[in-house]
Amino acid sequence: MGKKQKKVSSPMPKSAPKADSDNGLTLKDLLSSEMLNKLKAQADEMKQTEAARKEDLRKQEEEKKKQEQKRLENDFSYLLENSDPNWSKHK
Repeated sequence: MGKKQKKVSSPMPKSAPKADSDNGLTLKDLLSSEMLNKLKAQADEMKQTEAARKEDLRKQEEEKKKQEQKRLENDFSYLLENSDPNWSKHK
């Protein structure tokens, strides 16, 4: 019980090299301009694909709402429950 346990050293050595900020290089500097252009084009394509997917989802939701409204308009009990009880203004 009186024994002291050794401290466990961290897995990262203290003399680990720091990021490239020491020598001022960035990822943009390290990559070729051709590779940067490819990555930018791929990012743009992914954004367009995501926008198209969101637009498709929006259209599907809109179509579902239209179909539900059409179904409800043909449901007589729904129309009775949700119609205006003041029929005098429809004369």
